[in-house]
Amino acid sequence: MAMKLFNKNKSSMAKVMGLLSSAALLAGCAATSVPFADNQEQTTSQVEQPTQDDGVFTNPLFPNGADPWLEYWDGNYYLTTTTWTSELVMRKSPTLAGLAQATPVNVWSSAEPARNANFWAFEFHRLKGPNGYRWYMMYTAGKDGTLDNQHLNVLESAGDDPMGPYEYKGALMPDVWNIDGNYLEHDGKLYVIYSQWQGDQQLNIIAQMDNPWTLTPNKPHTVLTRPELDWEISGRKVTEGAEILQHNGRTFVTYSASFCNTPDYKLGLLELVGDDPLNQAHWKKYDQPVFSRTESVFGPGHNGFFRSPDGKEDWLVYHGNDSVEHGCSSTRSLRAQKFTWNDYGTPSFGKPLTPGVKVAPPSGEYGPLVTRVQGQHYQLMNATSGLCLDTGTDPQNPKAVQKQCAATNGRWVIDAMSDGFVRLANQEDSKFLEVAGCSTAENAKVRSAAWRNNYCQQWQVTGASDGNVQFVNRYSGKALSVAGCSASSNQSVLQTSDSVCNEWQLRPTGEVVLLSQQSGKALTAVVDKTGKKTDLRQFAWAHRDNQVWRVNPTESGYVALQPKDGELCAAVSGGQIVPGANVNLGQCTDKTAQWKMKPVTGGGMMFINRYTRQALGLENCGLAENTNFAQQPVLKTNCQVFHLRKSH
Repeated sequence: MAMKLFNKNKSSMAKVMGLLSSAALLAGCAATSVPFADNQEQTTSQVEQPTQDDGVFTNPLFPNGADPWLEYWDGNYYLTTTTWTSELVMRKSPTLAGLAQATPVNVWSSAEPARNANFWAFEFHRLKGPNGYRWYMMYTAGKDGTLDNQHLNVLESAGDDPMGPYEYKGALMPDVWNIDGNYLEHDGKLYVIYSQWQGDQQLNIIAQMDNPWTLTPNKPHTVLTRPELDWEISGRKVTEGAEILQHNGRTFVTYSASFCNTPDYKLGLLELVGDDPLNQAHWKKYDQPVFSRTESVFGPGHNGFFRSPDGKEDWLVYHGNDSVEHGCSSTRSLRAQKFTWNDYGTPSFGKPLTPGVKVAPPSGEYGPLVTRVQGQHYQLMNATSGLCLDTGTDPQNPKAVQKQCAATNGRWVIDAMSDGFVRLANQEDSKFLEVAGCSTAENAKVRSAAWRNNYCQQWQVTGASDGNVQFVNRYSGKALSVAGCSASSNQSVLQTSDSVCNEWQLRPTGEVVLLSQQSGKALTAVVDKTGKKTDLRQFAWAHRDNQVWRVNPTESGYVALQPKDGELCAAVSGGQIVPGANVNLGQCTDKTAQWKMKPVTGGGMMFINRYTRQALGLENCGLAENTNFAQQPVLKTNCQVFHLRKSH
């Protein structure tokens, strides 16, 4: 886990506090520059180009990856690691290897003094809450300048997308030191396992919950692990970072033992051998560690578990160090490897893989995969014909066609990959757009097909005239176009290298939340008490109507941004063209009320004003609640990037 402090030992931690400062500097995302999708070099048509990567990777996957949590869900891996900052950062990729280059997106940040610093150990779990299944993000946070007030907090997603938006639900025990929270579901009941110092020992403790953010009152908090064996007390007496592993009807818990600032940090194992998780006698503690240092990997610990895309393999994700001198700082890097099961039913993790050893990807990464990818739905309307990209009705020949735009068809997720390309995921048939046979020929057929992670299924979104875009195939270098520039419904959509009918308008469907990539907070329409002064500010997502937007098409590919609860639209105050001019709510007919949606690498969008040609941006790149939005020169930073998310 991350570094722990408690008052009794504060003086002994002075040296490692310097490591915390260094880690915080390295982990911050701040106003990071983001590349434009249409500024990248386009792939040219070349027959000899490979049709897919092999997915092989080496450990470490990437540096500064402490306390990892990873889930594979609806066709993507989602990953969080400790940031040490005020931001909760998530990465997403359809391949495990791709996480190394995936764009880090801030999905949540806090400015509350009691919990706005030292973010550790995020874990997101899909649980059934009061409103159905949601993702519950449990994380450790505390006050700036000290580690003595760290405690667990819980967020709830709006829907089934791990990327959010997330709403803050509460702190489990805000007034006592507690970290490393994890959920256990057993026999229809929900429990939390957390870690806490008692005297000179750090313990793992379990308690029952009424819901994912509320402890059940008047129930015992039972100690599960107490550091007492020789391999649990190196440097300090520590057991922490409990993680659940359930297999063939048995429930195991791994935990991290010994002080994280030593090379002897390692994993131990518990098993629930009775019916009552709150009864300490119903747990068996194994007397030997199950995952320890080698001659090339030191301090392997704070792990998580995930299944391969096809569900056939079990994988371990963890952090470790490359040097015996490294400890709890940003030197901890992300690693992953497959594990198996012993004949007698316990997990066999083996040894940490040596850095540089090639690792085959988890089984099923290369499909064939049929799934409804999570993300904002778009209709893609051809700028010439006025019809939308769709697929034919013949399941044996699911070719791409254009049809009348309707609410019940032609919905696509523009799912960002990790290297500047996207895949177009069809929400009707749960398949993906590809060039048939990986052809490089002019007018080659485009169709819907199961995902196989080849280049023929990957696209680059590039800028075009006015507010329009093009979709250029990664393998062929040719763009999506309507055959013969026809305006007829059911006309084929093909790939061409030169056509006046290869431009498309992005039309987000439904009600949308616009989250800042910098802060994870929602673009919010604010009206003062007089009802006259309007403004655009950022606030944490709270399911309010003034945080929900309609992205309405205007003309030539441009859009207007209109809050759900109002008749006005986002516009530049007074029609000003100067940088820094305020963006507020104005008449939807104002000349500054039209915006170009400009895709950037990582799945975000910039909004460029049609009249002023400047970007909607977050003032001072602030994380604080109530930070204002204004127009800015196009600076290519996180402060000007938004992620469109469904509001439910």
